[in-house]
Amino acid sequence: MSNDLTKNEKWYHGVTRYEWLVLIIACAGWIFDVYEGQIFNLTRNDMLADILGQDLGSADVKKYGEWFLGVFLLGGTIGGLLFGSMADRYGRRPIMIVTILMYSIFSGLTFFATELWHVTTLRFFVAMGVGGEWAVAAALVAEVFPRKARAQASSIFHASSVIGTWLAAIAAYLVNTNWQYAYLVGVIPALLIVWVRVAVKEPKKWEEARAAAAAGTEKQGSFKELLTVAPWRGRAIGAMLMAAVGLGTFWAVTIAGQDLAREQLIADGVSPEEASQKAKLAYGIIQTIGGGIGLVLFGPIAARIGRKKAFVIFHLAAFIITPIACFAPSNYTMLLVILPVFGFFTLGMHAGYAVYFPELFPNRLRATGMSWGFNGGRIVAVSILLLSGKMKAAMDLPVAISWLGCFFLLGAVIILFLPETKDKELPE
Repeated sequence: MSNDLTKNEKWYHGVTRYEWLVLIIACAGWIFDVYEGQIFNLTRNDMLADILGQDLGSADVKKYGEWFLGVFLLGGTIGGLLFGSMADRYGRRPIMIVTILMYSIFSGLTFFATELWHVTTLRFFVAMGVGGEWAVAAALVAEVFPRKARAQASSIFHASSVIGTWLAAIAAYLVNTNWQYAYLVGVIPALLIVWVRVAVKEPKKWEEARAAAAAGTEKQGSFKELLTVAPWRGRAIGAMLMAAVGLGTFWAVTIAGQDLAREQLIADGVSPEEASQKAKLAYGIIQTIGGGIGLVLFGPIAARIGRKKAFVIFHLAAFIITPIACFAPSNYTMLLVILPVFGFFTLGMHAGYAVYFPELFPNRLRATGMSWGFNGGRIVAVSILLLSGKMKAAMDLPVAISWLGCFFLLGAVIILFLPETKDKELPE
């Protein structure tokens, strides 16, 4: 088959310069997309302590920190659903421009935030742009790359999120308690807009969907069709549940690597202030190295053994490694050895959403279906986030995280009810 890999052919053989350019641009947008989410995770205690005039560990700082994570999930869901549908109707390029501009501007304005309502409003609009950008960029990569290279390219795209996390960790470390300056960095991606406007063309597959819509035979970006017509309905629900498990465990389990590191450092006799700074690097750099490797390798693994098997392996391994990360280390050095493995499996599966979700939906519904899955999953994940807060308040942290890791088993079960898309063309 001409579109398949021959025995000795590498997946990237024959990939054009333009296809690489699209991947680079998509990655750049996603890097800063992730930066916007992670920078708040890493600076929220300093920000809220400043605004509230309280200590870093106060009950109000913790309470509002969880509240703003909920606001971010809500904004991401609304923005993702809105812009995903618009990308199917009006094109990938203009909606990518709008979403990047949106999260860039509102991130920069966070520099001036002095009240809780400022933070609420700004984080909501940042999240709208962030939620919309992922589905548009992921759909663009999947539609531009040939079948033989699609899984690997999509995996690289999602793996670029690691650079966003590293940038956020470095920025948070450098600004220390001067959190405002970390948000000015978020203005930089606005420069991407010129590049996107000049370099990116609408994919042929989207042009074909637009022509069909103009002829009156199909409708683009229809939530009614997505949620009422088989097989798209079942795939949309399955994608949403998969993403809910991944996003819920990300906020409840994966980022808890930072909390485990901080508690271990304090147990080793390090001051709370120093422990907080070192824990940022343990999570943002050390753990994320392992997570980045997992993200990059998910695509090649899925290309070789299939999407469903890859998801099952990563979910089961994440379930196993979570209690090991919680209870095996007796000191900070041991924890640093385990955190990359913990990140590899708990974060690596997320590349599967960029690989798999575009393959579930037809051209006219691709960004809409992807947004429904990924961003609809955010809303469902809020319940996991709320449960996480209650469990961590009522139990020892390692115990709570280990129990929350059981959600990975649910993800391994959900994927069994979805179709295998390995070696298949994108649905028309």
